Amino acid sequence: MRRFRYSGQMSDAYLTALFLTLSGGFQDAYTYCSRGQVFANAQTGNVVLLSAHLLRGSWGSVLHYAIPLAAFVAGTGFAMLIRSTCRQAQRLHWRQTVLLIEMVLLFLVGFIPVDNAANAMVSFVCAMQVHAFRKMRGHTYASTMCIGNLRSGTELLCTFFGTRERSLLFDALRYGGILLSFAAGAGLGSFASLAWGAPAIWCSCALLAVSFGLMFRRPVAEHTPQNPG
Repeated sequence: MRRFRYSGQMSDAYLTALFLTLSGGFQDAYTYCSRGQVFANAQTGNVVLLSAHLLRGSWGSVLHYAIPLAAFVAGTGFAMLIRSTCRQAQRLHWRQTVLLIEMVLLFLVGFIPVDNAANAMVSFVCAMQVHAFRKMRGHTYASTMCIGNLRSGTELLCTFFGTRERSLLFDALRYGGILLSFAAGAGLGSFASLAWGAPAIWCSCALLAVSFGLMFRRPVAEHTPQNPG
């Protein structure tokens, strides 16, 4: 009997991706519902709203949407710095370091009364997560937005209908699970934000903590085919 193991890291595992995506959806709903209708994760929406207010001359609103965009850029650069400085660390994977920083910053967000400052910090966290977690079982995905996942899942499903290759169907269904996870996180984020206000973001910390813990596990065997004879 030969045992085949998933060759990727636990940071790429499907279960890890599900909890990261739950947290991503939660964060987006949190900033929109509790922090002045800003998309901390979906920067495309902020660009659209910034441009609209810019043409209207609403300078206060322009700043409101420019701040998370600038924070997103800064977060990406900071995640790159963590990767270059912590890549050889022995005790923690550099992606776990990213998650630890995310949890600390999001915990602090629960105490920040100023919406622009809170949105900047959540966008900073989002950028770190986008940079650090890009793969799910070898496939590109995003844990903080939907459009790329929707396109990839649809493409795999359409290819399956042409080839009838079952692995393509399973991969498409995994993308469907990621989309449902994001939607569930957004729903929870909306409900929690309306119920608890600013401290609701601590739920996102808990979801990230689960992903952090999962990364200590070793990849499990996917199948154990029998040798002939």
